[in-house]
Amino acid sequence: MKPSRTMKLILLFVLCTSIAWCSVDYDEDDGDEVKPSTSGVNNSVDARGHRPVSRYGEPIATQKPPPPPSSGGRYRARPTKAPTGAQKKEVVVYPDEGGCKHAYEEMGVMCPTGCELRTELLKQEKSVQGSVNDVRDKIETLATSSNNIYKYASLLDRTVKERKKLKAENQEVLNEYTSEVEESYVFIKDHVDNNIPSNIRILRQVLENLRSKIQKLEATISTQVENCRSPCVSSCIIPVVSGKECEEIYRNGGETSEMYLIQPDGFFRPYKVYCDMTTEDGGWTVIQNRQDGSVGFGRTWDSYKSGFGNIAKNGGKPYCDMPGEFWLGNEKISQLTNLGPTEALFEMEDWDGAKVTAHYTGFLVQNEANKYQLSVSGYKGNAGNALLDGATQLKGENRTMTIHNGMFFSTFDRDNDGWLHADPNKQCAKEDGGGWW
Repeated sequence: MKPSRTMKLILLFVLCTSIAWCSVDYDEDDGDEVKPSTSGVNNSVDARGHRPVSRYGEPIATQKPPPPPSSGGRYRARPTKAPTGAQKKEVVVYPDEGGCKHAYEEMGVMCPTGCELRTELLKQEKSVQGSVNDVRDKIETLATSSNNIYKYASLLDRTVKERKKLKAENQEVLNEYTSEVEESYVFIKDHVDNNIPSNIRILRQVLENLRSKIQKLEATISTQVENCRSPCVSSCIIPVVSGKECEEIYRNGGETSEMYLIQPDGFFRPYKVYCDMTTEDGGWTVIQNRQDGSVGFGRTWDSYKSGFGNIAKNGGKPYCDMPGEFWLGNEKISQLTNLGPTEALFEMEDWDGAKVTAHYTGFLVQNEANKYQLSVSGYKGNAGNALLDGATQLKGENRTMTIHNGMFFSTFDRDNDGWLHADPNKQCAKEDGGGWW
C-alpha cells in the first residue's frame, strides 16, 4: 500500500522538527565563549584534533518568523470538495480478525490481530487458570460455609423463639403457682392467727378433763388396792394345785375335772382354764366349749385373740365342776401348743346324744404375726378327718378349699380364708357365723 499525501506531509513535518532540534543543540554547544589565553600560548585543540574557532564578538543568530506569502493578502483556506449531491456514501468495512479491526491505512500502523490476542490470552490463561480454580474453590467453600452459617443462624433463630415461648409459658405457670402460694399463705396465716389459738384452748380444756379423770382413776385404783389387801373371795373355789397346763396339773395330783389356774409362760400372768381329768385318761385343757348357744361366737379378731365367754360354772358342788360356753383365746392356745408336742381331741354330740371324736396327735397354732396358722397331723377317730381332708361331700377345688390344715385364722373383720369369690363380701366367717381356720 502506498502512503497517502497527508501521511507524506506528516513525515516531512516530523523530519523538519528533528533537524531544527539538532541545530539548536549544536549552536548551544558552539555558542560557549572561548576566552583568549593570557599566557600567549595557543589554545588547546579539541578531542577531534581541531582547533576551536573563536567566535568571540560574532553576533548570535536568532530565529525570525518567516516572511508572509509573496502573493500578498490573507491566508486562504483549503478549498472544500464539491457536494456529491444525491450520491450514496460508501461504507468502508474493515476486515475483522478475531474481534479486532484494522486501523485506517493512512495511519500506517495496525492493531494486533485476533489471533495474536488469542495466543496472548492462552499464554496468560495457563498462569491464571490455577488461580481462577483456587478462587472458584474458595468461592464454593465460602458459599457452603455461608449456607451452613445461614442454616445455623436460622436454627438459632428458631431456638431463640422456642426458648422465648417456653419462657413465657414458664412465666405464666410461675405466676399461677405464685398466686396459689400467696393464697395458701394467706389461708395458713389466717388459720394460724385465728383457728389454732382456739384449738389450743380446746385442747387445754380436754387436757384438764383428762387430768381430772386420771385423778379419779388413781383414786379408784387406790381404793381397789386397799380392798385387795385382804384375800379375794370367789364364787368358785380354785384348787391350790396348778401347773403350765392341765396335763402337768394331773401329774401334780389334780384329778378332778374343774377350773384351775395355769401359767404356760412365766412372762405372762396365770389364767383360768377348765381341765377335763376323766376323758381318755384325763389331762385335757379345754380350749372351746359350746352347749346351749348362750354365748355368741360371731366375734371380732381381737375377741378371738383374748378369749370370751364363761370358763366354768357351779353345778351344785362347792367348786366349778362344769364347763361353760367359751373360747379360751388364740394367744393362750398358741402358748399352750408351743410348750411342746401337743395333741387335740374334738368331741361332738348331737341332740339325740350320739357322740363322735376326732383325735390328732399333732396340733400347733402359730402366733399372731403368723395369723395363728394351724398345723395338724396324725388323725384317728370316727368323726371324719375334716381338718386334713376337707368336706368329703364336695369334690375337686371346692373340697380343697375346705381343708383347714395350714390355713390362717379368719374372722369377719380380718378375712384370711383364701376363698376366691366374685363377691368380695363372701367370707367363711360370715357364712359360718364365727371365727375359724
